[in-house]
Amino acid sequence: MQTKIHSDLMHEPRVQEAEEILRSCVHCGFCTATCPTYQLLGDELDGPRGRIYLIKNMLEDNDITRQSQTHLDQCLTCRACETTCPSGVKYARLMEIGQEISGELRPAGIVARIRDTLLRKLMPVPVIFGSLTRLGNLFKPVLPARLAEKVPSLPVVAAKSVKALADPAKRVLVLEGCVQKGATPQVNQALAALLSQHNISVSFLASESCCGSVDYHLSAPEAGRDKMRRLLDQLHPVYADYDAIVSTASGCGATLKEYAQILQYDHDYQQKAKEVVSRIKDVSELLADVDFANRTETKLRRIAYHSPCTLQHGQKLPGLVETILTKAGYELVQVDDAHLCCGSAGTYSVTQPEIAGQLLDNKLHHLQHHAPEIIATANIGCQLHLGSRAGVPVVHWVELLAQDFVRRETD
Repeated sequence: MQTKIHSDLMHEPRVQEAEEILRSCVHCGFCTATCPTYQLLGDELDGPRGRIYLIKNMLEDNDITRQSQTHLDQCLTCRACETTCPSGVKYARLMEIGQEISGELRPAGIVARIRDTLLRKLMPVPVIFGSLTRLGNLFKPVLPARLAEKVPSLPVVAAKSVKALADPAKRVLVLEGCVQKGATPQVNQALAALLSQHNISVSFLASESCCGSVDYHLSAPEAGRDKMRRLLDQLHPVYADYDAIVSTASGCGATLKEYAQILQYDHDYQQKAKEVVSRIKDVSELLADVDFANRTETKLRRIAYHSPCTLQHGQKLPGLVETILTKAGYELVQVDDAHLCCGSAGTYSVTQPEIAGQLLDNKLHHLQHHAPEIIATANIGCQLHLGSRAGVPVVHWVELLAQDFVRRETD
């Protein structure tokens, strides 16, 4: 793709990076076949190729219309197009740069700014999110149906005591996350119990900062980078003490693994980010080497597994969780269109509820088509989004494993 960047922008490093990505696109259109919004809306500008042209025009004109911003905002950044693209176009990175510059050229309206600010201030704080969840459950019976379905059910958390290991085979630092810590804290408790039985020592940060993903992808990229730096300041002094830094939320993990790219122009943190990222692993990468042959529960569960976009397209780990669950003895039902987004996409289900609702209905139709007992997934956002309308329980796959493979204290 040929470009002619505006003279006021052409010397910015991020714009030069965007231009290089633009030039890698060959207009083939393969991406439209796997784009969820293009499939729903049928508009070229609501597909990756169309949005690439919108960003190109913005960088050439140093201006953008409100309508063009709407098409950019309707992107899920699910990255299914990246998996399909034969030219290796770094579409998600282009969208990050494009949306940041778009917001600078034409700030969002007052209503959108208030909404985004509330989301940024409330979601990443576990105490607040957990309190709002409890309050929502209290008033759920009297809430309007469309609002009630967005309130996640309260988890039943059974505290598990994890024995200290004298000579562990591995030492891992588990990140608790923000929304997950507030909504489903049992996931990381389950992981700690599961790992302790396989001689893997688990530690947590005494005070963990947000990974910055919500701010970074919701109209406040610099605030997001500030949170990334804060978390790096906590992780960098200890990262070498662990075999891995583990995230059980694939959305957080995808952002964490890209810290070095996001902070590439920050000379004070670039090297720190590279060193910490070298230790970041999704929990599936850790559990892939664990033998789950000795079941304590003999009942075979029939599962529909939903692979989050952040895991299969973002972290490029398609099929890994499915392989682990199959080896563990679970029956995985066929799920058609498994590559398509469920509509959660961070805060997308709040900012674009109509499109997200259609994607959710489509996803649940495919997940429940073969009558599974349970739906398992790997990301807190997907779990809450799917659970809002699913006809069967929706759990994190690690929690499922722990239920069946952690020896009871009476054993």
